[in-house]
Amino acid sequence: MENCFKEQKLEMKSDRTSTHTFAGNQLRLWFSSIAYILINALRDKGLAKTELRNAQVGTIRTKLLKLGAIITISSQQVLIAISSTCSYKDIFATVYKCLSQLPSQLLIST
Repeated sequence: MENCFKEQKLEMKSDRTSTHTFAGNQLRLWFSSIAYILINALRDKGLAKTELRNAQVGTIRTKLLKLGAIITISSQQVLIAISSTCSYKDIFATVYKCLSQLPSQLLIST
């Protein structure tokens, strides 16, 4: 359990309370906590069959979420164009496939 707290504190910056108001710091902590829950859900549901299934939050964030891409939004679809030289594009595609096959209730309830 301590490792989870440490991971959230170091990787999600949950200890950063740099605003001058209590409400601002509380909101920042809520955002950090929600982001940590979403990353854990991504690790459990989307990365279960990949090499990043046991990766730390910072590794997932760096290798999978901090990508340079061109996003095109039309009325019927969202197209994400990742560079052809991205070394984790196969994992990104696997995660997308796994998450798109989950029922929407599973994504919300965890």
